[in-house]
Amino acid sequence: MRQYTHHKKNRSFTIRLCGYVTMVLCLTAILLTSCSISYKFNGASIDYSKTKTITISEFPIRSNYVWAPMGPMFNNQLKDQFASHTKLTQVRRNGDLKIEGEITQYQQRNKSVSSEGYSAMTELSITVNVRFTNNINHSEDFERQFTATQSYETTQSLSSVQEELVRQMIEDLCDQIFNATVANW
Repeated sequence: MRQYTHHKKNRSFTIRLCGYVTMVLCLTAILLTSCSISYKFNGASIDYSKTKTITISEFPIRSNYVWAPMGPMFNNQLKDQFASHTKLTQVRRNGDLKIEGEITQYQQRNKSVSSEGYSAMTELSITVNVRFTNNINHSEDFERQFTATQSYETTQSLSSVQEELVRQMIEDLCDQIFNATVANW
């Protein structure tokens, strides 16, 4: 009888303990979901008291090999990058910052060869030449080339993967240009 009572007390204690633990976990979950702190880091290190505007010129395609939609895709993505990650006002000319250049290369090459001697992977690349002018601080001016690459299996046709690969390379190029011009990394 005594052993049964002891078990009954332990069981009652365990049930109450589980109830408390469940209640604490529920309250913690409610607090964590209702009280969240949001922090967004966009990487730009711009002194907005001095630098207020940016001019981003259209980048023409100067490559021998061309995929027509690439030019507008690149130009729109570059402008969107600065519009969404900075407070700079985009102006047609005479911006405090100026980005101009051209798409100089769009090419594909064999990246790897299979055991049968055929191409297994093909690498697609885009190179852009960028001239950056900081009219507030000319010591930051530069002219530089940026390249992005993506690979695909040769069993796939270029036309079936081209749009997605070009989109990925353009995002990479725009990130590189953003970081080199206003992130100062």
